[in-house]
Amino acid sequence: MADHVIDYAVSLVRKTRPNYDGAPNFIGEWISWGAGPRASQYLILGAKTRAILNGRPTPEIADVKAVSKPVLRHRLVTNFNAEAENVGTIDIIERLLETQVS
Repeated sequence: MADHVIDYAVSLVRKTRPNYDGAPNFIGEWISWGAGPRASQYLILGAKTRAILNGRPTPEIADVKAVSKPVLRHRLVTNFNAEAENVGTIDIIERLLETQVS
């Protein structure tokens, strides 16, 4: 697997943590607990699986993005602000994917 794809998955997971310096402001506003290290492992495993199912020998960043919602949605704990603004984990993941540079 290419290093830049692994780096993307790890960076994506780190940015779900409110105390991480590189996390976007909305993470601190809506998340009380972000994804742990195993989330990165499962993003990579899911990306590998998706690539094989699509007939490709190695995954791409698009594969990581495609599996990010099912992998991360139950690993994020939203806070009161997110609940009050009717923001769910899927909304947060989608916004994070928009801000994440490939």
